[in-house]
Amino acid sequence: MDNTYELFAIRYATREAKRREHFIGGDPHDAPMPMDYFVWVAVSTERSFVIDTGFTEETAAKRGRTFLRCPVESLHLVGVDPAAVQEVVLTHLHYDHVGNFDRFPAARFHLQEPEMHYATGRYMAYPKLSHSFEVEDVCGMVRLNYAQRVRFHDGDAVIAPGVSLHKMGGHSAGLQCVRVNTRRGPVVLASDVTHFYENMEKGRPFPTAFHIGEMLEGFERLRELAPTPKHIVPGHDPEVMRRYPAASPELDGVAVRLDTEPST
Repeated sequence: MDNTYELFAIRYATREAKRREHFIGGDPHDAPMPMDYFVWVAVSTERSFVIDTGFTEETAAKRGRTFLRCPVESLHLVGVDPAAVQEVVLTHLHYDHVGNFDRFPAARFHLQEPEMHYATGRYMAYPKLSHSFEVEDVCGMVRLNYAQRVRFHDGDAVIAPGVSLHKMGGHSAGLQCVRVNTRRGPVVLASDVTHFYENMEKGRPFPTAFHIGEMLEGFERLRELAPTPKHIVPGHDPEVMRRYPAASPELDGVAVRLDTEPST
């Protein structure tokens, strides 16, 4: 059985932002620090996994994001048919990671159970926390659970040879990252365990946080899961598009290969 995957990041949206928006306590050098939005795809000879499903053009307009392309339709660019995808990992239920879930009619969704409790529980009465969720996405996942299409985890789990989930918390109560075996070894898709390289490298937490202590511990766990820091891919850093090679010449600026050594 093949447990080595090709691994892609697809950039589907962006937004202009300042450094003060990405670190608790702000930043003395308030220079521009844009944020990119990605979905990730792991493909082997036997199966494929989609990791997160992005947001819709309507949500982009509502939240002031620049929508570059449909993340679901973009899967075709790396040879994946969303209608045929059997397995989707949701790192958490924030709006930019679970939108478009309904575009995967054949998929089973992998989710940490504490994330569902969080997104439907008492803390959603606080706008500071509920702002990161779209209520219709959350309700949609509840409906999918009733349809027996959600596989819940509560902690680390191997979901296929070469693909494992690792519960982190911090940014959201049930946040998980994904480790994927590739030709260059295991690559850790951090998702929002670290939004930018700098959050992790300098131990500076991102402001959207459910538990700051767990966020700081998450930085350490990423290092434990990865053979080297170069095997950790942050969730929103535009630097990802610069460090990794394009999936093909025509996909320059759109999709990169994470199973190839980065340039830095």
